Amino acid sequence: MDEAKTHNNSNKPRPRLLKCLVIQIISHSTFFSVVCFIAGIVALLLLPILAMNTYISENALMPGSANNMLSSNDVTVANKLVKDLTDLKLRSNGSPIESRKLIAQYMLGLDAEVTYHNFYPQLNQFHPLHFFTSPDSSIISKNISCASVGINTVGIIRAPRGDGKEAIVLVTPYNPKKVGSGDALSLGVAYSVFSLLSRVTWLAKDIIWLVADSQHGEYSSVSAWLREYQAPHFHRVVVNSETCNESSTMEGKLHSRFRRAGTMTVALVVKVAEEGNNFDDSLSIYAEASNGQMPNLDLINIVNYLAVHKQRLWMKVSKMESLLGSKWLNTLGVFFESIGQYARRLNPQWKFGIPANEYVEGTATLASSMYYQGLGVPTGPHGAFRDYQIDAITVEVSPKVSPTKMNRHIDFILRFGRLIEGVVRSVNNLLEKFHHSYFLYLMTGPSKFVSVGYYMIPFALLAAPLPIVAASLHVFSSKTTSQAPGASEVDASLESWKWIYSARKVFVIHLWGVAISVLPYFLCQIPGLTPTTNLTVWGSLAVLSLVILYSILGYPTSVAVASGAEKREWVNLKSVTLTAVSIGLCLMSIINFATAEIGALLIVPFCLMARPLMLDIQARSMRTLLLATLNLALGFIAFPPAAFFLLKSAFGYSDGYNISDYWNWMESLWAWNSATYLYIGMVHLPCWALCIHVLFHSC
Repeated sequence: MDEAKTHNNSNKPRPRLLKCLVIQIISHSTFFSVVCFIAGIVALLLLPILAMNTYISENALMPGSANNMLSSNDVTVANKLVKDLTDLKLRSNGSPIESRKLIAQYMLGLDAEVTYHNFYPQLNQFHPLHFFTSPDSSIISKNISCASVGINTVGIIRAPRGDGKEAIVLVTPYNPKKVGSGDALSLGVAYSVFSLLSRVTWLAKDIIWLVADSQHGEYSSVSAWLREYQAPHFHRVVVNSETCNESSTMEGKLHSRFRRAGTMTVALVVKVAEEGNNFDDSLSIYAEASNGQMPNLDLINIVNYLAVHKQRLWMKVSKMESLLGSKWLNTLGVFFESIGQYARRLNPQWKFGIPANEYVEGTATLASSMYYQGLGVPTGPHGAFRDYQIDAITVEVSPKVSPTKMNRHIDFILRFGRLIEGVVRSVNNLLEKFHHSYFLYLMTGPSKFVSVGYYMIPFALLAAPLPIVAASLHVFSSKTTSQAPGASEVDASLESWKWIYSARKVFVIHLWGVAISVLPYFLCQIPGLTPTTNLTVWGSLAVLSLVILYSILGYPTSVAVASGAEKREWVNLKSVTLTAVSIGLCLMSIINFATAEIGALLIVPFCLMARPLMLDIQARSMRTLLLATLNLALGFIAFPPAAFFLLKSAFGYSDGYNISDYWNWMESLWAWNSATYLYIGMVHLPCWALCIHVLFHSC
């Protein structure tokens, strides 16, 4: 019997350690918040040290395993194309139609399927329903003329060993009205590879060469062709057909209908810079697409491996140039380097720390990668492919000498062409889409990256105090209500539900944020407004609508309160606001992590520190006055326009302060359907306004 009792007691649940731990954390929320925030900043600064070397995850790629087949004959013909385009530009009677015909003739000489794709410039205007969707192809510019019609030239090679279900895309943007030396060289490089692929026997995927007409922008021409390829529409605009069709008549050899190949697996945008770098031939990779989307890391790894180990090109990645000369960052790098040296003396197997100069470059590259991902705007025409879940990058070669002064076109085309050939050959080996390597990462160098498992740690540490402090404030408000003198159980129960009024206020302010986000749509309908006028009207309407909203709902920003419960109203309001910030940041981290990380750095300190200034003024101590000053400073930094100009100055992009720059920046965000615009209008700005409300609450 005793044994049975002992057995039953052993099966009883042990004390709820997790519950006790949560209670302790909530009761010490201030200490927990300070520790987590400092740890988040330290973890963010440690990311360049935790970066890993890139490696190829997909074994089938086998980059560089085969000898290059691109010959001097291919390069010679490609160089002739470059010369023909250059000579055509120098002729007085040279026209865009002639350059298109010339490119099409060279394609036809390789027995490729050649066709023209006509597209029309689209209106680049804000529309609230266009977020997270493809632009409406029926929205085109008014007063269409033949001079504004864009014409892409497309050539397709059918794979001799393929079934037509997959394709690789090569893209070369060029402006037929102004063909630069760099554009002509990029066309020569693409043609040399296209010529080789037209006769090889190992090709298992169709090859599409898209010569994108970039007179209306590189992205728009590629995007228009992709829309027709993926989702054809039957809306047509007929204007001056006799004149516009002049470019389509060439001995009847061109296909009159839109031609397609298989499902696109990879796209490479090939470009040559117009200016030389006076150092050596270098290769830059641009991978950021809309809303922080990145291609599979294996695609970047292939290009990096072939460029460095096969073609001896100098790899370049985008860096925040202002951080390279930062003294505090160099001092921090020296500090981490000394810690690493000390750790290795204790245990040689501990590999912590990197050289100070490498840390500075890694941090500058990481900041650039996070900035461009957080911006949510594609860094090149490759972004159009990522909208259809197609892995794509832009590779741009900066020659040592400017293309206009270059005398070694053949050597340059051969070197760059063999790089593209190697990438195509590796991708041709794939039996399925890229999936082994990472899609979520930040670059810290040409061959170093930080994976999602590491870069989520700083964000988690920064956001962790928000729900904890919210719970602590709710518990504090409930205890204060229940311990009030003369308070009955019914009164305490009613007071415990006061947070609902705060939740309603938070909800209404977020609806105000939605309305503010939609306002630019109506401002864009008014012709003749300058950016400064637009921003002034936008800001005035935002403030006016907020004042009207408070007056209608009976929530003035400052009222004379009498009861203790009303004096504690700011506690519930801050608690609900912190919950809203936590939810907004977590949702944003799913859409675009970089935006959530930057937003957390700006808004979290202000939300955690916000408290009525009246309390600090009434205390009249040096500590409270410093606290009030800190709150005002954090509120100024977290204000979106102020944060924009501060970050612009900190990253070295300040070329003077013009208020219209903020409107232009916001306009670029909504024009590219960036989710960062939604975050600023629907999460950051409403929560900032609520914290300002807490800051100026009358107690």
